[in-house]
Amino acid sequence: MKTKLRALFGALCLAFWTVCGTTNMVQAADESIPDPFAAIRAQQQQQGSNPTPATTNPSLSPAPVAPIIIPEAPTFNAESWVLMDYATGQVLFEHEQHRKIWPASLTKMMTSYVIGMEIKAGRLDPEGYVTIPENAWAKNEVFSDSSKMFIEVGKKVKVSDLNKGIVIQSGNDACVALAVVLAGSEEGFVSVMNTYAKQLGLKNTHFANVHGLFDEQNYSTAYDMALLSRALIRDLPDEYKLYSQKEFTFNGIKQYNRNRLLWDSSMNVDGIKTGHLSAVGYNLAASSQEGNMRLIAVVIGAKSESDRASFCKQMLTYGFRYFESYTPFEQGKTLLTREVRMGDVDTVNLSVATPVSLMIPRGSQQSIKISYALNQSTFVAPIKSGEQLGVITFKLNDKVLAQYPLVATNTINEGSFFSRMWDKIVMSFTN
Repeated sequence: MKTKLRALFGALCLAFWTVCGTTNMVQAADESIPDPFAAIRAQQQQQGSNPTPATTNPSLSPAPVAPIIIPEAPTFNAESWVLMDYATGQVLFEHEQHRKIWPASLTKMMTSYVIGMEIKAGRLDPEGYVTIPENAWAKNEVFSDSSKMFIEVGKKVKVSDLNKGIVIQSGNDACVALAVVLAGSEEGFVSVMNTYAKQLGLKNTHFANVHGLFDEQNYSTAYDMALLSRALIRDLPDEYKLYSQKEFTFNGIKQYNRNRLLWDSSMNVDGIKTGHLSAVGYNLAASSQEGNMRLIAVVIGAKSESDRASFCKQMLTYGFRYFESYTPFEQGKTLLTREVRMGDVDTVNLSVATPVSLMIPRGSQQSIKISYALNQSTFVAPIKSGEQLGVITFKLNDKVLAQYPLVATNTINEGSFFSRMWDKIVMSFTN
């Protein structure tokens, strides 16, 4: 207490002197998953149907690394493309990633996501059977000249088979069958797809059907399709395993997965989806893992099946070869200590509450610039542990790689009446 009083008295004297001197600074059902179809069922029943900037860097000096020459990222004869790091969501390189596109059968990734979430929640039994409705019949004219599972109206088909038909065979008929089972109609299922799109941050995406056949209102972007791929891998590992299967036989008809990279022994591609529309071209989202590093590549509007596979392979190869993971410091490490007024202690420690990992060009650690901005120049108690007090930013060549919240690591309660009075007096002078 004596130390604090001496410090406060010194500050008072300094402030007074300054003023005076100025007279001349496969798991169990997850019941926590909300039921997105509850509102639809209820509606059907009702209707009778069925910061302060600072330039000082924390002491986060990276270890010196030998420089490496990084070639320019590849370019392709396609509408748009993007290479994304799975762990961070960081875009490594792209072309027109936010350009409006028609995803074609990449739409089925969201259909699969909704189905996977229902299975995970325990509301859809993969071993159960469903009766195929007439509007899901493979012989319907709407499905002519498109990919089908070849299901027959009135027949009972296992849910897991329909799911494989969607993911592996890209069956448009299977999409409609499960949509009708879950939501009562394709339109109801599509509304759930759009709800999940909002939740996952697909800001430039809107779905109009469950299969991806051409519709002006069924649109997305290469970036959003990469985000959706990332969500499938992260949230539904059991569902994602289906995307690595190379073939599936149903009703005596064997069909092969159209993702050619699954057969490429030079890579570890394990998904995810192809798409094609004559008005757009050939689309592909592909993911591969090497060690602890997983990348997601999306190409839209390639001119052929071989081109889309080649383009995604080039993107993945480039990413694995020329990028590396960079962890500047450990999670929870105190990065800054700042003064606090009106509290029971005089300082607050700041750190990043989540793991910090960046994807950077190999050998560029020493070029990373780290800066921070604080919410206030002087913090005032009370402060809760975990409360955000600022932001730390990582840049490379003036490009922002990532930003993380700076949070308090300790709780600071209000100080005693006497100490708060002193702080008020000091603040009134120093402000």
